[in-house]
Amino acid sequence: MPSFEAAARSLGVVPVTTAVHSEAEIERAISMVGQQPRGGLVVESDGFMFVHRAKVISVAAQHEVPAVSDRTLPIAEGGLLSYGAANDDMFVGAARYVDRILKGEKPPDLPVQEPTKYELAINLKTAKALGLAIPPALLASADEVVE
Repeated sequence: MPSFEAAARSLGVVPVTTAVHSEAEIERAISMVGQQPRGGLVVESDGFMFVHRAKVISVAAQHEVPAVSDRTLPIAEGGLLSYGAANDDMFVGAARYVDRILKGEKPPDLPVQEPTKYELAINLKTAKALGLAIPPALLASADEVVE
């Protein structure tokens, strides 16, 4: 989290980080964000958040909190914005690794791979419900837009 906090501060944003471990904690954390003027939610990608993504989206909408993530909150389900590694790119890379291992290479000998393709997705319906205007330049660079 230190790099996230440093990046937020460099933009003049005061970051508040909260770990959540239950649906009640999700509600409490998002409710707190909703009470802050111009508050927003950045959802970290992990298994817990992926499993509870519908709850996060629902509570964020209820409290009028913009919620963004890498690819954890699907915009088709109401997330505002997502930006992260393209799933197809990651799956192809994983398949190539499996192929190399099945052909005899040792996993520790394989180089670390980083994503090379990223996708930006924006939900204009969610933006409108939150009273947010998405800049045209951002819309023009989006890979997916839900209207």
